[in-house]
Amino acid sequence: MKNKEFLQSEEWRKFQEVTGKRTFHIEHDGFWVNIVEHKLPIVSRYFYVPRGDFSEDLINLAKKEKAGWIRVDVENEENLKSIEKSLSAIGGFRGGKIVKAPHDMQPKEIFLIDITKLEKELLNEMKPKTRYNIKLAEKKNVKVTGHWSLVTDKNKCVNEFLRLVKVTAERKGVKFHPENYYRKMIETIDSDILSLYCAEYNNKVIAANLVVFYGDTAIYLHGATDDEYRNVMAPYLLQWQAILDAKQKGCKFYDFGGVKIGDKNNWSGITKFKLGFSQVTKPIEFLGSYDIVVSLVRYRVYRIMQKVKSFVR
Repeated sequence: MKNKEFLQSEEWRKFQEVTGKRTFHIEHDGFWVNIVEHKLPIVSRYFYVPRGDFSEDLINLAKKEKAGWIRVDVENEENLKSIEKSLSAIGGFRGGKIVKAPHDMQPKEIFLIDITKLEKELLNEMKPKTRYNIKLAEKKNVKVTGHWSLVTDKNKCVNEFLRLVKVTAERKGVKFHPENYYRKMIETIDSDILSLYCAEYNNKVIAANLVVFYGDTAIYLHGATDDEYRNVMAPYLLQWQAILDAKQKGCKFYDFGGVKIGDKNNWSGITKFKLGFSQVTKPIEFLGSYDIVVSLVRYRVYRIMQKVKSFVR
C-alpha cells in the first residue's frame, strides 16, 4: 500500500530517521499512517502525524511509548468532527480531547495548480508579469538543469544551493533548516523522486529549488536565490521548468507549497510570486495542526512552557 501524501511516504519516513528521529508505522485494513516522534525537554515526547489519518491505534501506540500528545494536521471541519467522535467513543484515558496546537506544522494555505492542461493554456493562465519574466530569463540566457544526469558536478550544485540558502536567510531574516538537513535529504531521497534545480547565469549558480515528484503531484519544497541577480528572473524559469518536467513525468498537479493570503509582511512577496503562476486557481485552506491530548499533566506543562517562550520573545 502507498499513501498519496509525500509526507506519509516511506521515503519521507526514512529521511526523518536519518535526521535522528524515531518513526513508527501502522498499517491494516486499508489504513496507513507514519508517525514521527519529537522530543522536548521536561515534557518528554510527542507524536506527529504529517498529513495523515487518525485511528484508535495511534492512541494505543502513544500510551505504550509514553507520548504526551499526538499532533495531527486537520484538513477541514468534517475531519475535525470525525476525530472528536472517534475520541469520545474510545474513552479509557485521561486526555481524550483534541485542541488547536499552539503552532501549525505545515502551511495552512497551499497553492496547488492543475498542470494537465496544454503548455499554452498554462502560460495563458499566468499573470502577464509572470509570463513575461519567464521569457525574460530565457532571453537573458539563464540555463536550468533539473536532473542529476544533466549536472556535470553534483557536489557543486549541492554546495551552491547551500550557499544560496545562507544568502537568502541573511537577506530575508528567515530561519532555514541546518545545512546537514538538506544534505541528508538529498543523499537519502531517491533522485527519481527528488530533484535539485539549479539556474546558472554567466556560469554562476544564482538560484536553486528542491522539487519532489511523488504520485500525481510535483511539490516545491525549498528554494533559494542570490538577490544580486534578481533582474534576470531566474526563479520564474526554475518553477516553469519544474512544471514542464512534472507534465512529462505524468503528474497532474504542481504544489507550490505554502502561501499566506492577506499577509503584508514576510510572506507577501513569496505569495505574490506563487499566485502569479495561475490566475484561475485559489489556494487550498486547511484547519491546521491540532493536538490529541494523551497525558493531561505533560500537555499542560508543555502549554505553560510555550506561553513563557512567547512572553520572553
